[in-house]
Amino acid sequence: MAFHKDVLRIDPAAVAEELIANLRRDVRQTLRRSGAVVGISGGVDSSVVLALCVRAFSPKRVVGVMMPEQDSSRDSIVLARKVADQLGVETVVEDMTGALVGFGCYARRNEAIKRVFPEYDPSYKAKITLPGNVLDSDTLNIFHLTIITPEGKEKSKRLNLRDYLQIVAASNFKQRSRMAMLYYQAELRNYAVVGTPNKNEHDQGFFVKWGDGGYDVAPIRHLFKTQVYQLAEYLDVPPEIRQSTPTTDTYSAHSSQEEFFFRLPFEVMDLLWYAQEHNVPLPEVAQVMGLTEEQVQRAFTDLARKQRTTQYLRTLPIEYSNPPTSSGR
Repeated sequence: MAFHKDVLRIDPAAVAEELIANLRRDVRQTLRRSGAVVGISGGVDSSVVLALCVRAFSPKRVVGVMMPEQDSSRDSIVLARKVADQLGVETVVEDMTGALVGFGCYARRNEAIKRVFPEYDPSYKAKITLPGNVLDSDTLNIFHLTIITPEGKEKSKRLNLRDYLQIVAASNFKQRSRMAMLYYQAELRNYAVVGTPNKNEHDQGFFVKWGDGGYDVAPIRHLFKTQVYQLAEYLDVPPEIRQSTPTTDTYSAHSSQEEFFFRLPFEVMDLLWYAQEHNVPLPEVAQVMGLTEEQVQRAFTDLARKQRTTQYLRTLPIEYSNPPTSSGR
């Protein structure tokens, strides 16, 4: 197949029908569950998954769970409720702030932030970012911490490994707490937890192991983000969700997924990734994309690096089937 800019176009009606049939089979027959619980954030992925579940099981057998906490964007719950209301599904709101305080999420995170910026206090906002567009320079994935004062002034510093790991480890309580709540809501009803990750998030490691990476079935995990948007249009996901910039909704300061992790717009990254996976020659990719071969190679290197360094997240628990052998001593 020749490489071109429409190579990732899908037949959304056919894809949706296949996913709906798979959900019915896997949830009812394999998992022996009678419905679906979906964590909804107001983003396009969870909205698409919610819509698919409604078509698979009916609105009466689907529950959308909203799990805000003190750092969440106010827009998130507004958009999540909008799509749930449009689909006619039951919603549950679980404020996760108390659980996260109990885990020490905010205190542990703030301790590391204050080592970088001693003046930081809860009136500030903060986020972690990567260098800019990977096509512009051959820079490594070196994280920076940005704080924003109450007056709106930004300060940014490169993070050392100790502080980076502590901020991320503490912040990951958010996704892991939400996973536990989803399973509570699912087990309460004998439903399955239906996950919302797409191919970009799963294969590049943009998820928390046993957090948003914990679910019973993941219907869109094989789809590129741009293909998810095609499904969203077909499934009549509200325009304000389809047109909003995907964010992490993890840090108190607004941080897009592009600036936090991916370093490329999805419409560019997905085509480059497809080309890499299908061994399209570098000159051909560059010509189709209107880029230099050097830029294409930078993107290929970054994609390969992310997949390599996050393989741990996709590794299932290591099991030992044979008993230990005696040394005879």
